[in-house]
Amino acid sequence: MPTVAEHFSVWPAVVSCIGRGTRRDDDRADAYRDWLTAAWPGQPDNSAVPGRDVMDDEAMFVRTESLSQAPQQHMTVRVHTPIGSALVLWRGDPQEADGRHLIEWTVDADIIWGQNTRPAPATEPELRQEGDRVIMRGRLHLTDDGAACLQMGHWSVLFDLASPIPSGVDESWAEISVGTKSVALYPYRT
Repeated sequence: MPTVAEHFSVWPAVVSCIGRGTRRDDDRADAYRDWLTAAWPGQPDNSAVPGRDVMDDEAMFVRTESLSQAPQQHMTVRVHTPIGSALVLWRGDPQEADGRHLIEWTVDADIIWGQNTRPAPATEPELRQEGDRVIMRGRLHLTDDGAACLQMGHWSVLFDLASPIPSGVDESWAEISVGTKSVALYPYRT
């Protein structure tokens, strides 16, 4: 989110709240979509960028596959990324749930140190599924406005903090465990 926030001269938490739907700002959301469209005209094609699955700090190309599910439920997909796969909610057109997409991650769960967040056992980014939990591993960056970014390779996921983070944790590797239903993908272009 830092790149987007800097471009639009707002705090990263403002971008996070709009992305997670906790704050409505249609004008700023439209401007963000227009900015992304201008940056990547035409259908995104990962093959045009050898060895690169990431287009900016917050957007990433992924492959998704829809799963059979009961009607009236939020659509769940299996997302495949360069650092792992997991089950998450799909917030795009249900007809386009299978395919390759440039997406943004949103997580509707706050960091609670010692409960859903802990020091990482390894120093490499990872995404994995454990039962009904999505595990995200990356370098944790604290922001000046009381939020945190988990840098997972070349892209980041913004979190709010529900409890204080111990001193010395900024810039360290952390693992965050959240419920599958708390993680959603929003496609920029499908």
